[in-house]
Amino acid sequence: MDDIFLPSGRLRPDILDEATARVLREALGHTRATNWDSVRTPHLFMGLLAAPDSGVFKWAGKLGADLPGLLDQFRDLFHQPNAEPVPPLLLNREFLSDNVIRLLRDAYGRAYDCGRGIVTPMDLLITLFTTPNSIVAECFERIGVTAAKLTELAVLAEKDVPAK
Repeated sequence: MDDIFLPSGRLRPDILDEATARVLREALGHTRATNWDSVRTPHLFMGLLAAPDSGVFKWAGKLGADLPGLLDQFRDLFHQPNAEPVPPLLLNREFLSDNVIRLLRDAYGRAYDCGRGIVTPMDLLITLFTTPNSIVAECFERIGVTAAKLTELAVLAEKDVPAK
């Protein structure tokens, strides 16, 4: 399996479907909007909530979650009001946290294990919940929803979505 980055440090566009590329663009926007200087895992989750594909919609339905409301909660939770203005950000290794790089690599590995060379939003969502010490999963654990339950619902939602 090849790396997810080009030699220039940019994320390889050929490993992303259009829905995942949209999610990552949204994640960049939410990184800027919350005044962070690098994309973190909560920003990936915000991207999934802001540009949900049918699998993410199904997951939210199974969870009983309101996507816009959940997005607002995460944006508020991770907003840094007194931060310096954020410089331009790109989908480049230098603007991604170590956890996001690990998560993207794991999502690509999951796609590869499923016989696909393309990362889908569901690969990102499931990997967000199965990554050890996930801050996103920890936020849900605080309200009584375990990472195992989040993962279970995401896998069920993924099975409900017809393959492309």
